[in-house]
Amino acid sequence: MFYCITGKVVHYEEGKLVVQAGGVGYELLVSNNALTRLGKTGTECTVYTTLSVTQDDVRLFGFYSKEEKNMFAKLTSVSGVGGKMALQILSSADVSTLAVAIVSGDSATISRVKGIGKKTAERIILELREQMDAVAAGGASSDLFAPQEEKQGGVASDAIAALVSLGISKTDAYSAVAAAMKKTDKLEQIITLALRSFDR
Repeated sequence: MFYCITGKVVHYEEGKLVVQAGGVGYELLVSNNALTRLGKTGTECTVYTTLSVTQDDVRLFGFYSKEEKNMFAKLTSVSGVGGKMALQILSSADVSTLAVAIVSGDSATISRVKGIGKKTAERIILELREQMDAVAAGGASSDLFAPQEEKQGGVASDAIAALVSLGISKTDAYSAVAAAMKKTDKLEQIITLALRSFDR
Protein backbone atom coordinates (compact mmCIF):
# COMPACT_ATOMS: atom_id res chain seq x y z
CA MET A 1 0.00 0.00 0.00
CA PHE A 2 2.77 2.45 0.99
CA TYR A 3 6.04 1.95 -0.90
CA CYS A 4 7.90 4.94 0.50
CA ILE A 5 7.35 8.28 2.20
CA THR A 6 9.35 11.41 1.47
CA GLY A 7 9.11 14.21 3.99
CA LYS A 8 10.67 15.94 6.99
CA VAL A 9 11.72 14.21 10.19
CA VAL A 10 9.79 15.89 13.01
CA HIS A 11 10.46 13.45 15.87
CA TYR A 12 12.50 10.37 16.67
CA GLU A 13 13.16 8.12 19.62
CA GLU A 14 14.48 4.60 20.04
CA GLY A 15 12.70 2.36 17.55
CA LYS A 16 10.47 5.13 16.16
CA LEU A 17 10.63 7.87 13.58
CA VAL A 18 7.95 10.41 12.68
CA VAL A 19 8.05 11.81 9.14
CA GLN A 20 5.71 14.63 8.11
CA ALA A 21 4.56 14.53 4.49
CA GLY A 22 1.58 16.31 2.96
CA GLY A 23 0.43 17.58 6.33
CA VAL A 24 0.37 14.08 7.85
CA GLY A 25 2.83 12.79 10.45
CA TYR A 26 3.63 9.13 9.82
CA GLU A 27 4.90 7.15 12.81
CA LEU A 28 7.31 4.48 11.60
CA LEU A 29 8.85 1.61 13.52
CA VAL A 30 12.51 1.47 12.51
CA SER A 31 15.76 -0.34 13.26
CA ASN A 32 18.62 1.37 15.09
CA ASN A 33 20.55 1.42 11.82
CA ALA A 34 17.69 3.23 10.06
CA LEU A 35 17.36 5.66 12.96
CA THR A 36 21.06 6.49 12.78
CA ARG A 37 20.81 7.24 9.07
CA LEU A 38 17.43 9.00 9.06
CA GLY A 39 16.77 10.34 12.55
CA LYS A 40 17.84 13.99 12.36
CA THR A 41 15.02 16.36 13.16
CA GLY A 42 14.32 18.85 10.39
CA THR A 43 16.00 16.90 7.60
CA GLU A 44 14.27 15.71 4.44
CA CYS A 45 14.41 11.99 3.84
CA THR A 46 12.86 9.14 1.92
CA VAL A 47 11.82 6.16 4.02
CA TYR A 48 10.86 2.86 2.40
CA THR A 49 7.87 1.33 4.12
CA THR A 50 5.96 -1.86 4.83
CA LEU A 51 2.43 -1.82 6.24
CA SER A 52 1.61 -4.65 8.66
CA VAL A 53 -2.05 -5.32 9.44
CA THR A 54 -3.05 -7.90 12.06
CA GLN A 55 -6.25 -8.61 13.98
CA ASP A 56 -5.12 -6.41 16.84
CA ASP A 57 -2.84 -3.82 15.31
CA VAL A 58 -1.77 -1.78 12.29
CA ARG A 59 1.92 -0.87 12.08
CA LEU A 60 4.02 0.99 9.54
CA PHE A 61 7.64 -0.13 9.39
CA GLY A 62 10.31 2.14 7.93
CA PHE A 63 13.66 1.38 6.28
CA TYR A 64 16.61 3.47 5.13
CA SER A 65 17.05 1.50 1.88
CA LYS A 66 15.30 -0.94 -0.42
CA GLU A 67 17.81 -3.57 0.65
CA GLU A 68 16.93 -3.17 4.33
CA LYS A 69 13.23 -3.40 3.41
CA ASN A 70 13.85 -6.58 1.43
CA MET A 71 15.88 -8.13 4.25
CA PHE A 72 12.99 -7.35 6.62
CA ALA A 73 10.62 -9.16 4.23
CA LYS A 74 12.97 -12.14 4.11
CA LEU A 75 13.29 -12.30 7.89
CA THR A 76 9.54 -12.07 8.49
CA SER A 77 8.98 -14.88 5.97
CA VAL A 78 10.67 -17.23 8.43
CA SER A 79 8.25 -19.08 10.68
CA GLY A 80 8.20 -17.57 14.17
CA VAL A 81 9.84 -14.28 13.17
CA GLY A 82 7.54 -11.26 13.43
CA GLY A 83 8.13 -7.61 12.64
CA LYS A 84 9.45 -6.74 16.10
CA MET A 85 12.01 -9.54 16.05
CA ALA A 86 13.05 -8.69 12.49
CA LEU A 87 13.73 -5.07 13.56
CA GLN A 88 15.82 -6.33 16.48
CA ILE A 89 17.91 -8.37 14.05
CA LEU A 90 18.27 -5.40 11.68
CA SER A 91 19.29 -3.25 14.65
CA SER A 92 22.04 -5.68 15.62
CA ALA A 93 23.86 -5.71 12.29
CA ASP A 94 23.75 -3.99 8.93
CA VAL A 95 22.27 -5.66 5.86
CA SER A 96 25.61 -6.78 4.40
CA THR A 97 26.68 -8.40 7.69
CA LEU A 98 23.38 -10.27 7.91
CA ALA A 99 23.62 -11.39 4.29
CA VAL A 100 27.11 -12.76 4.94
CA ALA A 101 25.92 -14.51 8.11
CA ILE A 102 23.13 -16.20 6.16
CA VAL A 103 25.20 -17.37 3.18
CA SER A 104 28.05 -18.56 5.43
CA GLY A 105 25.81 -20.26 8.00
CA ASP A 106 27.04 -18.04 10.85
CA SER A 107 24.27 -18.55 13.42
CA ALA A 108 26.39 -16.95 16.17
CA THR A 109 25.98 -13.48 14.64
CA ILE A 110 22.18 -13.76 14.66
CA SER A 111 21.91 -15.52 18.05
CA ARG A 112 23.62 -12.51 19.69
CA VAL A 113 20.35 -10.61 19.23
CA LYS A 114 18.39 -10.31 22.46
CA GLY A 115 15.50 -12.77 22.54
CA ILE A 116 16.87 -14.99 19.77
CA GLY A 117 18.25 -18.35 20.75
CA LYS A 118 20.52 -20.66 18.83
CA LYS A 119 17.63 -22.73 17.44
CA THR A 120 15.82 -19.66 16.09
CA ALA A 121 19.04 -18.34 14.55
CA GLU A 122 19.67 -21.71 12.88
CA ARG A 123 16.09 -21.80 11.55
CA ILE A 124 16.48 -18.30 10.08
CA ILE A 125 19.69 -19.30 8.35
CA LEU A 126 18.29 -22.62 7.13
CA GLU A 127 15.14 -21.11 5.60
CA LEU A 128 16.82 -18.05 4.08
CA ARG A 129 19.83 -20.02 2.84
CA GLU A 130 17.43 -22.31 0.96
CA GLN A 131 15.96 -19.24 -0.74
CA MET A 132 19.44 -17.97 -1.65
CA ASP A 133 20.47 -21.40 -2.93
CA ALA A 134 17.40 -21.40 -5.16
CA VAL A 135 18.49 -18.02 -6.52
CA ALA A 136 21.99 -19.34 -7.18
CA ALA A 137 20.59 -22.39 -8.95
CA GLY A 138 18.58 -20.06 -11.14
CA GLY A 139 21.61 -18.48 -12.75
CA ALA A 140 23.95 -16.86 -10.23
CA SER A 141 26.41 -19.70 -10.52
CA SER A 142 30.17 -19.89 -10.45
CA ASP A 143 30.36 -20.46 -14.22
CA LEU A 144 29.80 -16.72 -14.57
CA PHE A 145 33.30 -16.39 -13.14
CA ALA A 146 34.94 -19.17 -15.12
CA PRO A 147 38.24 -17.28 -15.68
CA GLN A 148 38.74 -16.99 -11.93
CA GLU A 149 39.73 -19.58 -9.37
CA GLU A 150 37.05 -22.00 -8.24
CA LYS A 151 37.11 -20.55 -4.73
CA GLN A 152 36.51 -17.05 -6.05
CA GLY A 153 33.67 -18.35 -8.18
CA GLY A 154 32.01 -19.79 -5.07
CA VAL A 155 32.41 -16.51 -3.20
CA ALA A 156 31.03 -14.61 -6.19
CA SER A 157 28.08 -16.96 -6.46
CA ASP A 158 27.28 -16.52 -2.75
CA ALA A 159 27.57 -12.74 -3.02
CA ILE A 160 25.31 -12.60 -6.08
CA ALA A 161 22.73 -14.85 -4.41
CA ALA A 162 22.75 -12.63 -1.31
CA LEU A 163 22.27 -9.46 -3.37
CA VAL A 164 19.49 -10.94 -5.50
CA SER A 165 17.71 -12.09 -2.34
CA LEU A 166 17.69 -8.42 -1.29
CA GLY A 167 15.78 -7.42 -4.42
CA ILE A 168 18.69 -6.49 -6.70
CA SER A 169 18.45 -7.79 -10.25
CA LYS A 170 20.85 -10.57 -11.29
CA THR A 171 22.39 -8.35 -13.95
CA ASP A 172 23.04 -5.51 -11.50
CA ALA A 173 24.25 -7.95 -8.82
CA TYR A 174 26.67 -9.58 -11.27
CA SER A 175 28.10 -6.19 -12.32
CA ALA A 176 28.44 -4.96 -8.73
CA VAL A 177 30.10 -8.17 -7.54
CA ALA A 178 32.48 -8.24 -10.52
CA ALA A 179 33.53 -4.66 -9.72
CA ALA A 180 33.90 -5.40 -5.99
CA MET A 181 36.02 -8.49 -6.68
CA LYS A 182 38.61 -6.28 -8.34
CA LYS A 183 39.25 -4.85 -4.87
CA THR A 184 38.79 -7.86 -2.56
CA ASP A 185 38.06 -11.58 -2.48
CA LYS A 186 36.44 -11.56 0.99
CA LEU A 187 32.70 -12.33 0.93
CA GLU A 188 31.65 -9.72 3.50
CA GLN A 189 33.67 -6.97 1.83
CA ILE A 190 32.34 -7.91 -1.62
CA ILE A 191 28.74 -7.67 -0.42
CA THR A 192 29.43 -4.42 1.45
CA LEU A 193 31.09 -2.78 -1.57
CA ALA A 194 28.37 -4.03 -3.89
CA LEU A 195 25.63 -2.63 -1.64
CA ARG A 196 27.43 0.71 -1.40
CA SER A 197 27.36 0.95 -5.19
CA PHE A 198 23.55 0.93 -4.98
CA ASP A 199 23.34 3.64 -2.31
CA ARG A 200 20.94 6.36 -3.30
